[in-house]
Amino acid sequence: MISVFGSANMDLVAYTAVAPRRGETVTGRAFATVPGGKGANQAIAAARAGAEVAFVGAVGDDAFGPVVRDTLEEAGVDAGRLRVVPGSSGIAHIVVDDEGGNSIIVIPGANGTVIGPTPEDVAVIARSDALLLQLELPMEAVVAAARAATVPVVLTPAPARELPPELLEAVDLIVPNEHEAETITGLADPGEALKALLDLVPEAVITLGSRGAVYGSRAGERIHVPAVPVKAVDTTAAGDTFVGALAVARAEGRPWPEALRFATAAAALSVQRQGASTSMPTRPEIDAAL
Repeated sequence: MISVFGSANMDLVAYTAVAPRRGETVTGRAFATVPGGKGANQAIAAARAGAEVAFVGAVGDDAFGPVVRDTLEEAGVDAGRLRVVPGSSGIAHIVVDDEGGNSIIVIPGANGTVIGPTPEDVAVIARSDALLLQLELPMEAVVAAARAATVPVVLTPAPARELPPELLEAVDLIVPNEHEAETITGLADPGEALKALLDLVPEAVITLGSRGAVYGSRAGERIHVPAVPVKAVDTTAAGDTFVGALAVARAEGRPWPEALRFATAAAALSVQRQGASTSMPTRPEIDAAL
């Protein structure tokens, strides 16, 4: 089982040929509301990739909360630890251009009320093979979850920010994209950034978009897996799809080269579809792609 302690949002997505510059107004071609949030995305990705998944987080008592819960449960995620709090659910305002690129503004809403796992949450996490964390919840909540976990902790350091030592001490694997890796380490070269990350945590994977992904460990192992060449439609949830699928593959005992190929195939399928949770592939689709 995979546990996810993280954010749940409603994504408000505008599709346009070219994203507006500061002070500019452009005409869009479509709009969609899609349940998302990095935590919920990773939970759905892992469930569709074949794992039993438990999600811990919060939504508001607004109209979006039940939709987010239903989306998680329809994907096969156990949402029994998804709490309802007064006020708005988390919101992500997303602009997607015709090249598949995106820009995102996240408004935490209910996610900002999460202060850490309850004893019941910790009991659920303890029964899992791994705990997935991101940074869309308050940092103190993320740190508390990581330190309470008795299973391997996988951190997606997004949105990128300074990471406190008490969090890094509890992380087993960190999975940033190349921009997040540069923010954390100050190093633009992925190879150098990977070395610097391994001074902080035992294992690291840096996703490189169209150039694939690189893995490193303190034992000296280095692996590069190329990306699957596809035409990107929407890259919004590619990283979350990668992490969810990677966690599933590792929980199944797959060696690192095979696990990275599995995750890369899942991410490649996701970028060919619009939306976040709506873009994530099922296990048969990933197996067929491989």
